[in-house]
Amino acid sequence: MPRPATALLAAALALAAALPAAGTATASSPSGEGDTGRGGAGGHCAGIARLHVPGAEHQQADCLQELTTAGTVASGHTDRADWNGLTPAGLAVPSGVPGVQIDGYFPDDSTGNTNHGWAHDSQFVIRLPDRWNGGLVVTGSPGNREQYANDRAIGDWVLERGYAFAATDKGNTGLDFHRDGDAPGDAVAEWNERVTQLTRAARAVVAQRYHRPPSRTLATGLSNGGYLVRWQLENHPELYDGGVDWEGTLWRTEGPNLLTFLPPALRAYPRYAAGGPGAQEAHEEMTAAGFPAGTEFLWPFHHQYYWDLTQRVYREEFDPGFDGDTEAGTPFCTPGTPVCDADYDYAQRPEAVKDAVEKVALTGRIGKPLITLHGTKDVLLPISESSDVYARMVRDAGRGHLFRYYRVEDGTHTDSLSDVFPDRLRPLTPCHRSAFTALEDWLGKGEQPPASRTLPRPAGAGPADLLATCPLD
Repeated sequence: MPRPATALLAAALALAAALPAAGTATASSPSGEGDTGRGGAGGHCAGIARLHVPGAEHQQADCLQELTTAGTVASGHTDRADWNGLTPAGLAVPSGVPGVQIDGYFPDDSTGNTNHGWAHDSQFVIRLPDRWNGGLVVTGSPGNREQYANDRAIGDWVLERGYAFAATDKGNTGLDFHRDGDAPGDAVAEWNERVTQLTRAARAVVAQRYHRPPSRTLATGLSNGGYLVRWQLENHPELYDGGVDWEGTLWRTEGPNLLTFLPPALRAYPRYAAGGPGAQEAHEEMTAAGFPAGTEFLWPFHHQYYWDLTQRVYREEFDPGFDGDTEAGTPFCTPGTPVCDADYDYAQRPEAVKDAVEKVALTGRIGKPLITLHGTKDVLLPISESSDVYARMVRDAGRGHLFRYYRVEDGTHTDSLSDVFPDRLRPLTPCHRSAFTALEDWLGKGEQPPASRTLPRPAGAGPADLLATCPLD
């Protein structure tokens, strides 16, 4: 197999500069200090001082003329570093959404989140638009990012549509998130607890602000945030009316999961990239692990920036004993060297490792309508090893009537890569919006969404067309 094209690799590496490691964001600081609302003695934010987030250790409410990133970047009520690299460059920024923003945190003893200079995890943001449509959207951050990570991909759009919006950092952030908790698996388990906590609190704040509870509460998120949607609808369906899962991570005790398909990639990819007699065999190992032919142009970027790091930090979370006193392994270790993550064999690890994964494992037993979408060219969470499997789990659990699954041809894990490879990739953001509106019609009008299917790339569609629309039928 040939080496990756140098120009494509250079473009991918340039993109990486826009994808800072979680936890490295520069803190943003809303104007003013203290726990009381400001700018809301009268006018469109009347009553702001009476808003209280149940269970919060600290909160700060502000009356804003603009709740979307069209205003919050300049006002300091978001952190661009939280969401850099997650959306296409050409994604429109809506505006004209005044209202109240509440930032704060729940009690916690971990300190990875530095937003606002608080050095305190379990931070949240709740946005309450003046023109409210009666609904609430709740999200958890993708990756190990902080609470503003969904502001561009999800928050701006749902706020423009009139929804209240709430987001959490999941309770631990950054690449050393695995240090949180008392036992393996505890850090990821906390993610689920924090989303539940925020949902209950946000529903109460919505009722305070608008004098009635939300008529509809929807969960949505991407990557790790998509996993959170699945878990919430399986374990707390009473809190939600439905959800949209955007390429959610699959945690399954018996596999597949991250720890089963990333080690084969770490073993095979260097041999494939080196070329020579072993390249064809290495390519076959890559495709057997779930990384499909036709995605080779994405492998260099993901090897350098995602596969190795993701394997090591999540393996440390669930199996810290694998490498003894070493924390999160040795970066880019050579297969065959002691305790190398490229040689990790999940199936052969002690039952205690499976017990740790069991704390956060999914079952497919959703209790409310769920729409899942996933790109066929995702090479961080390969579709055959993640959402294809989850779709079968839902059907096997007898919940297929509550579920729709759309496989998006040429979609990949990170939408900004569609800017780098516009002829080979398409953004998933418009597909998420189509799925979200289909869920609205499913819940509000009783209109069944189109049947689960693979959404082909429209013939002749250019980047602008693909960013503008993504029909589900």
